[in-house]
Amino acid sequence: MSGITRRDMARLGLGVGLGLAAASGCGERDGQGGPPGSRGAPRLIGDGSTSYTGEQPRQPSSPTPLEPGETPPQFVVFSWDGAGELGKGLFPRFLELARAHDAHMTFFLSGLYLLPESKKRLYRPPQNPVGASDIGYLTDEHIKETLECVRTAWLDGHEIGTHFNGHFCAGPGSVADWGPEDWREEIEQARSFVKSWRTHTGWHNHPSLPFDYDRELIGGRTPCLLGQENLLPVARELGWRYDASSPGGVQRWPRRKGGVWDLPLQSIPFPGHRFEVLSMDYNMMANQSGNSTRAPSYNYPGWRVLATESYLAGFRRAYETNRAPLFIGNHFEEWNGGIYMDAAEEALRRIADMPDVRLVSFRQFVDWLDVQHPAILAGLRTLEVGEQPEGGWSAFLRPQKHARSGT
Repeated sequence: MSGITRRDMARLGLGVGLGLAAASGCGERDGQGGPPGSRGAPRLIGDGSTSYTGEQPRQPSSPTPLEPGETPPQFVVFSWDGAGELGKGLFPRFLELARAHDAHMTFFLSGLYLLPESKKRLYRPPQNPVGASDIGYLTDEHIKETLECVRTAWLDGHEIGTHFNGHFCAGPGSVADWGPEDWREEIEQARSFVKSWRTHTGWHNHPSLPFDYDRELIGGRTPCLLGQENLLPVARELGWRYDASSPGGVQRWPRRKGGVWDLPLQSIPFPGHRFEVLSMDYNMMANQSGNSTRAPSYNYPGWRVLATESYLAGFRRAYETNRAPLFIGNHFEEWNGGIYMDAAEEALRRIADMPDVRLVSFRQFVDWLDVQHPAILAGLRTLEVGEQPEGGWSAFLRPQKHARSGT
């Protein structure tokens, strides 16, 4: 980690996505997509690792433009970096939570999580040795669990994005120094590991993933929130619709950057402190335990409450004022006794049933953005963090108020 301070790590959301084994279980439930084959015969793609099975189930109704004077929904996106199931039951835990609250999420899958370590020399990371990875490789059993969870997640209506591959954050070869051609190469490898896992594993009888990844993949989040500047031209070239890699965002309505929607993690209140924290579990941990993942356990109850209240404070600030979307990033980790998993779950439970709240994936959010009138979006962007619309929403979004605004 040479050259990166603790403050840098806290700011950038540096996380690695590793863990220890425990029980899993990500099988589909009755009525949640059905068992393999229940949606009709899939049209296999390539070696059968992926397939086309029709339109994705469990999607919200088609988005519509805001009516003049209508209050905007409060969008909240829970997203997961790495999105591997390492036998700890965290992936299925949050799938079950999402089902219970009719929530949708985005899972940024690391391509290497579907590549056996025995085949690691197939990975040629830009500016790094062949087979290198700062997050390691999963065991065969954990690859199978991850496949099961990713399959179930998509059938439950969640989005499968990318967290790329080797997670290089520091030193020579860091993604911070990659150029567009490096990103192009990394993305193509991430896609190939998802699209060819049957060939790489030899598990030809294992159920295929029920989606065409070339169509499914419309955005991602870079390791440690680094390297967005050189990624964006490639993202636009590939037809991606958003990127969630920008560090240090604030709770305002988003705009496009480099031709794609820029959906950053955001600074949110950190109760009891004079500074704000980035809306990610790793950043809360970095500010509580100085990056220690196993701090003394007597701290856990208070830290759990603080992490929960931080998420909720960010939610309330937007919900009660400018209705800017809230973006939350997490890892399937049990850092400091799993308190950040508990905080994310408690926050979701407490906001899920509030009026006007929509718990969506990034894909679903940009679907909504893309049907809004540009003048309305421009008007929403004029609201600062924590700023209420003058005269209330009925006056602020009245017809023609923003007709001359830009896009």
